Amino acid sequence: MKFVLPVILLLIFIIPGHSYAQVAEKLVFYVSLSGNDGWSGKLAAPGKNKTDGPFKTFERVKLEIEQLNEKGSMPAQGIEIIIRGGAYLIEETIMLTNKHAGKVNAPVVWKHYGDEKVQLVGGKAIEGFHTLSDPAARKSIPAAYQKNILEVNLKAHGITDFGTITNRGKPGLELFFNNKKMQLARWPNEGWAKIADVPQRGELVYQGDLPHMRFGIPVGKHYGRFTYNGNRQNNWSNTGDVFLHGYWVWDWYDEFVQVQSIDTATKEIFIQPPHSHYGYSKEQRYYAVNVLEELDLPGEWYLDRSNGLLFFWPPSSIATGKTFVSLLDNPVMLLDNTENVRVEGLSFQFSRGNGIVIRGGRNNLIGGCTFSNLGDVAVKLEGGENNGIAACNIYDVAAGGAILNGGDRKSLTPGGNFVVNSHIHHFSQWIRTYQSAITISGVGNRAAHNVIHDAPGSGILLTGNEHIIEYNELHDLALETGDVGAFYMGRDWTERGNIIRYNYFHDLTGPGVHDVNAVYLDDWASGTTVSGNIFYNCARGIMIGGGRNNMVDNNIFIGCKPAVHVDSRGLGWAKYYFNGTTNTLFERMDAMHYKLPPYAEKYPALLLLYDDEPAVAKYNTLTHNISYLGRWIDLHDGLNLNTVLSKDNIIAKPEKEFINAGDHIINENPGIGNYSNGDFVLQQKALRYGFKAIPYHKIGLQKDKYRKNPLKTFNTK
Repeated sequence: MKFVLPVILLLIFIIPGHSYAQVAEKLVFYVSLSGNDGWSGKLAAPGKNKTDGPFKTFERVKLEIEQLNEKGSMPAQGIEIIIRGGAYLIEETIMLTNKHAGKVNAPVVWKHYGDEKVQLVGGKAIEGFHTLSDPAARKSIPAAYQKNILEVNLKAHGITDFGTITNRGKPGLELFFNNKKMQLARWPNEGWAKIADVPQRGELVYQGDLPHMRFGIPVGKHYGRFTYNGNRQNNWSNTGDVFLHGYWVWDWYDEFVQVQSIDTATKEIFIQPPHSHYGYSKEQRYYAVNVLEELDLPGEWYLDRSNGLLFFWPPSSIATGKTFVSLLDNPVMLLDNTENVRVEGLSFQFSRGNGIVIRGGRNNLIGGCTFSNLGDVAVKLEGGENNGIAACNIYDVAAGGAILNGGDRKSLTPGGNFVVNSHIHHFSQWIRTYQSAITISGVGNRAAHNVIHDAPGSGILLTGNEHIIEYNELHDLALETGDVGAFYMGRDWTERGNIIRYNYFHDLTGPGVHDVNAVYLDDWASGTTVSGNIFYNCARGIMIGGGRNNMVDNNIFIGCKPAVHVDSRGLGWAKYYFNGTTNTLFERMDAMHYKLPPYAEKYPALLLLYDDEPAVAKYNTLTHNISYLGRWIDLHDGLNLNTVLSKDNIIAKPEKEFINAGDHIINENPGIGNYSNGDFVLQQKALRYGFKAIPYHKIGLQKDKYRKNPLKTFNTK
């Protein structure tokens, strides 16, 4: 009997050890459109006897993860949910919480099967189109076009919620054919109409926080009416369904407004409340959408919201592809305070809302996914730690590409969230301003190795502290807007410590009449480092608008006019910020408790700012930059090269301008390669002046786990 107790103890340890050995190192579940939630989910396809196979729904596989977490039985290498190819119609958000979390070394991974394409669709396929038959439509649409236009009753498909178009909101229901967004019937088909006049424009008011006579543009009151030229509007019957999209006063702010009525005798358009935020101005741009009489081109469509009738002129035979309408207003997928979840290689499409939202949590990753044809921002990272987007493709979205928030500003605690190696283009297609490819806020987040292009406004918008913007390529932005930057930040002295380095800004010239900057440090943006960037063919390289303590170092400017602009706007047109008209700057200083740690310790210059001519741009440093084939610097509001530290810059073939004795003036190529063919490698000629080589090979998209064949940015070895 003396050996009984040791034997029992041995069994206690052996049995649990044996039990854990039976748990797979990694669990794999499959989901398929041909699956069954009554099956095990362990097979990639249904068995021969149709008694086992993959799950059918995401809710079913979520239940398996919940049970494993409840039992503490998460496998050592985590879980994979492998989704077979096909279009999965998402009627309710796929919600993942801490019940569906993985471990640091045992993540929960949602991914596609092999090379099969998985589409998570926030809409519905529409069939049953027939030739135009509605009497009202036949009366309104010109006879020459009627044979091309098809009709379908959305209510017969169970669709009665068409969404609401608001001034700065989402587009509501949209139509897609062959994976392309179709154009809501518009006038004019291309370009813009212009406001003929604003009848009440003699009675001026100022709206918002800018004095709108800054550019000499008078702003009408919000009576909600203006006049038009021509007689096109005489043909429009159901004007209450018509929406107007315009830059009503400023080229940096657009809105949709709904027509209330049109007086064809006086040629006045009356707008339903709410009216445009800033009013209306003569000669400003706009166009009309959802006008039945303007359904006159392939790819256009019109929605009769009262009767649920959709009229469509398909660009090719309706039988050649699938037609979808967007329905889901909420995110397709939401990671809510979960951890260690990865979403890989999935496609998010045809929804009115976001593709994915990550709310809080940590160590979550969206990798190698595609987001297109969405009615809102593709991906939102709302706080949390070390959450990120990697190697994703985002395009054809109504709003922005990605919103990246994280960290705490008052304590300067970094978030560590990121957007990397992603290709973001043709975004901001509905609302055209303040919908950037990447919007960053908070503290300590990063955007790197992204390629951003083809959009009406900004590429990257930033607020907050200690962010890093590096190795990105930005081009062909600000195609429609004005007073804008490919990179933009401003109007807060406390937003410091941000770094913009090793980026390639090129072909940023705007439509010809608008004010475009590559890097726009607007309205007293301060304490920013702009280093090692390439600026090629930019209307303006860097704008320093009244700020201080900015460092511009080791950049290449080619064909920029100017390379750098610095002004003390607080002494000029913007002096109202210092005469009590507005307190924005001072309120934002107080909100960060700048007299106390950590701000007082991290940014001691803030303690002295109010006693050191805050309206004057001071302590901005320009060193070791190269300016070639353009203009080097513009200084305004009494600034001169004694107030802007400029030294050791290489200014080649300069125009007549400010030149500092500490700079190097040469009359030849300063040693730059074949820049017109994407070769910016510097020769020894430039390096001998102290310029440091730029790591070109790291700029732009890189090869990684998700991106096998990235686009090449430079022709460099």
